[in-house]
Amino acid sequence: MKNRKARQRVSEKRLVEVAFFAILTMSAMVFLFLAYQSQTPIASSSSQLRAAIVDHLNSTSPNQTFVDEATDMMKQAGYTVDYFPSDKVTVDCYRNLAELGYKLIILRVHAGHSPERQTISFFTSETYSLSEHITDQLAGYLHDDFYVYPPPNGEPGYFSITPAFVKNAMNGRFNDTTVIMMGCYGLEYPGMAEAFIEKGAKVYISWNGSVAADHTDQATINLLKHLVVENQPVGQAVENTMKEVGEDPEYKSLLTYYSSSADDQKDTNNQG
Repeated sequence: MKNRKARQRVSEKRLVEVAFFAILTMSAMVFLFLAYQSQTPIASSSSQLRAAIVDHLNSTSPNQTFVDEATDMMKQAGYTVDYFPSDKVTVDCYRNLAELGYKLIILRVHAGHSPERQTISFFTSETYSLSEHITDQLAGYLHDDFYVYPPPNGEPGYFSITPAFVKNAMNGRFNDTTVIMMGCYGLEYPGMAEAFIEKGAKVYISWNGSVAADHTDQATINLLKHLVVENQPVGQAVENTMKEVGEDPEYKSLLTYYSSSADDQKDTNNQG
């Protein structure tokens, strides 16, 4: 979001430190691995439509009006809605997201981007630690990210999830889910969208650059109206939303989407 650009910083030195720590704490790693293996999937047994708002921005750019309006709109359309405030947006929150039976997921989350790697990652609220999520760190599924780089003195890094995490470390699969990623950079590069589609999502909607919180909040309300109230096709809903709210006034970012249907996929550089 505005004034909170991030860069991924995972150096070879850091990976060596993680590996060294893992060797020294092998018993702890085995314990964590067994605990992970024993997790019971939480799947929806109901045929009722389910939706989720994952609100990582709740701690930095809270907007209860947005949450209430979005929730009411989805409930009127027949969805039951789960809300995840910032303190619940953990690595394991993302890990279990695909198996919870959601048909619509709104990710109101900060994202970090790496022009060097041409990839993005989604922030969690978990401060980075060498001793947590060791298996995922060694596999390269998690990054140590900062909201601003170089970080001010004392500012901690946070775990963030990568496209590889979505593909390989998420439990279960999405079921033709519509994913609305409200944060910055969501479609600056296609990797995260491709990961969600590969994991079973139907469509992934986001911005192709940085975006202010108030602008994406309003755009998402308009988008939800077109999608869940008026039942418009994704392409039409996105197009109508852009006509109504326009590009981000400061960063000039555009709302676009990536679909599981090749005919529906949009070039993020050509939509407007």
